[in-house]
Amino acid sequence: MAVRKSFVEKVGRLKREMGMFDVSFYRNKKVLVTGHTGFKGTWLCRILVNAGAIVTGYALDPPTNPNLFELARLRDRMDSVIGDIRDFGYLKETFERVQPEIVLHLAAQPIVRDSYKDPRYTYETNVMGTVNIMECVRLFPCVKSVLNVTTDKVYYNNEWCWGYREDEALDGFD
Repeated sequence: MAVRKSFVEKVGRLKREMGMFDVSFYRNKKVLVTGHTGFKGTWLCRILVNAGAIVTGYALDPPTNPNLFELARLRDRMDSVIGDIRDFGYLKETFERVQPEIVLHLAAQPIVRDSYKDPRYTYETNVMGTVNIMECVRLFPCVKSVLNVTTDKVYYNNEWCWGYREDEALDGFD
């Protein structure tokens, strides 16, 4: 019982110290989430929808059936656009229609092993896809904030058991 109480106290302290879980900022904000059909994107959209945000997702079809996006029952609670971030024209059309205030960019080819097998696709998606997102952000003054989510693989791997911070040394091998 003491362990459970200690955990609950720690979570409560984190909430207070970091303002975690206060998602009221997003209420009625137009948010575009790329990669919304992936694991992290689905959970992010679930949080945003529950917070009252007007959410549009832009991603490839989920890779499995069943998949988390369908299991989370988000299709009827948000605007789900199936598209490829490498397709600048369609991405730009989506920005034009949605007029997002906030862009949360999670779309990527994240599997290191797959990047070795098909480096061109990975580069086109992760680099040029991000260029397309940033170009749309530049073209649409409705966007007030953008967050580009990337991988810890850009950091030098110290084999630490904790996560990396933005001020850690770069030069990852993958």
